[in-house]
Amino acid sequence: MAISRSELREKIMTILYQNEMYKRSNYEYDIETVIKENISIDNDFVKTIVNGVIEKREELDTIANKYLSDWTIDRLDNLGATILRMSIYEIMYTDTPKIVVINEAIELAKKYSDENVKKMINAVLDKIINE
Repeated sequence: MAISRSELREKIMTILYQNEMYKRSNYEYDIETVIKENISIDNDFVKTIVNGVIEKREELDTIANKYLSDWTIDRLDNLGATILRMSIYEIMYTDTPKIVVINEAIELAKKYSDENVKKMINAVLDKIINE
């Protein structure tokens, strides 16, 4: 059974969230193992986004902070920050249509964050694609 891109993005969010929690707890882990624990199929889209976000985290945070008005990404809830990072990465480094990335980010934020975080994510991504 094929997994939709929306479902894959939810898996990516989970993997990146776990990665963040492991790092904060100084827990030793291997990102490939975390990926395999969360998705039973080998998927290049998942690996590309997960590894890209981890590799470019500082750059993604700098971009996010540039567009967050009187706020910083580290003040967002962990899932909101994860959604924002993965969305910025997908806009900057993949061929996914930007409107698709924004819609997917908003759907994840509706499900996993509060209304204010959803609005911030939408505003930041909108500013990025319109600059």
